[in-house]
Amino acid sequence: MHKHRKATLSLLLLDMTALVVVFNTVAWLRGIISLGEWIIWPLALPAALVVTAFYLIDGYKTQTDMMSLDYTSEHIIALLAALVGTLLFTFVFLTGGYPLQQSRGVIALSFFIYTPLSLMYRRAAYSAGIVTRRGQTLVFIGDEESSGIFASECARVGCAHPIIYASVPRDAGDSPSPVDAILDKIENGEIEVEAIILRENNRDLRARISQRLVALYYRGVPTYTLELFHQVYWRKIPLYRLNQTWLFQEGFKIAREPVFERLKRLSDILLSLFALTAGAPLFAAIAIAIWLDDRGPVLFRQTRIGKNRTPFRLFKFRTMRPNDGQDAYTRVGDQRITRIGKFLRTSRLDELPQMLNVLLGDMSLIGPRAEWDKLVDGYEAQIPCYHFRHLVKPGITGWAQVNYPYGADLNDTLRKLEYDLYYIRHFSFLIDAAIVLKTIHIMLFGKGR
Repeated sequence: MHKHRKATLSLLLLDMTALVVVFNTVAWLRGIISLGEWIIWPLALPAALVVTAFYLIDGYKTQTDMMSLDYTSEHIIALLAALVGTLLFTFVFLTGGYPLQQSRGVIALSFFIYTPLSLMYRRAAYSAGIVTRRGQTLVFIGDEESSGIFASECARVGCAHPIIYASVPRDAGDSPSPVDAILDKIENGEIEVEAIILRENNRDLRARISQRLVALYYRGVPTYTLELFHQVYWRKIPLYRLNQTWLFQEGFKIAREPVFERLKRLSDILLSLFALTAGAPLFAAIAIAIWLDDRGPVLFRQTRIGKNRTPFRLFKFRTMRPNDGQDAYTRVGDQRITRIGKFLRTSRLDELPQMLNVLLGDMSLIGPRAEWDKLVDGYEAQIPCYHFRHLVKPGITGWAQVNYPYGADLNDTLRKLEYDLYYIRHFSFLIDAAIVLKTIHIMLFGKGR
């Protein structure tokens, strides 16, 4: 954990230094300040917005692939949001006398320069980190079955670290075990460890091994239970941890404290009203395009399941030919999708009429996907604790939607449920803001189906 914290602090220091240098250089070139003068404290506002924006897109996590096109687009979108926030606060909410109010151009040009600069040194730091982390190993301590499941999940998420699996013997007395041999190598520096992961079962860990793990932890070796590793590295809840008492654990602010739900409902009403009003011309244009395409109905209506398992009628722009096939899932290259429907799906514009569902209170802007009632019946019969996702209102977009591709079978539903439950347990307005930024990225780059 210490090395990750150092990397985060280093990036934070680079961000603040670059921001100060860029803003002051631009202000000097534009004649706002004289050579030798410095603007420092007025930059607290854009600095706070920049740090928040990077935090929302995991720009301070060493596990984030900062070389990817996905991260690049999220980086640009996040800083664009920070720019808009800076302009709003500077020229709408703050009174006169604030130094940055002298020029909108200084703010805009500074962000224009800062965006590629901050991406450049992030990529350089990430590339250097890859070299240093290439040999760092994940050490998994558990039984053979859990080791196999963990290996499959690492392969699915694209984990690049080498993995060492150590089984815990049950009846070996005090004789040295495979775990002891691996801990010896870690203590001697023969294995450089990214993290040690423990399958939660205390009775299988001998006191001697537990004491050695504690000693390594205090030496700075990151050690996680398997559930915590899922949450820290992959931001999801592993389904094996679910049982009927899971709800009564810590967390669940949105379920325990009504103030969160009320604030969320207020924001849903205001934002859906704004979207329905400002987006009326776009709604009309899409409706005309759908009708001209095949002269069919504009809207698609279907019974979905909402909070507390309450059914409601969901509205979407129609993207498929009416009454064409009975497959419950949309497949790659599905022939039922119309020409205009393909564009609406990839851009997620087919979801816009759900703003009416949000205004009516059936849905929220952000939450688990609203599932078809016929599918829900099957899922609840096959997936234990599936009903936990009905603790909150479904959303137009959500944590599962931005972290996992469209689900086309029961296995995909299981994987998406892990992300939904993470959102329900760890709900915060910061997670909602992160989902908004990632949703914009998906819409701009046509990643819907």
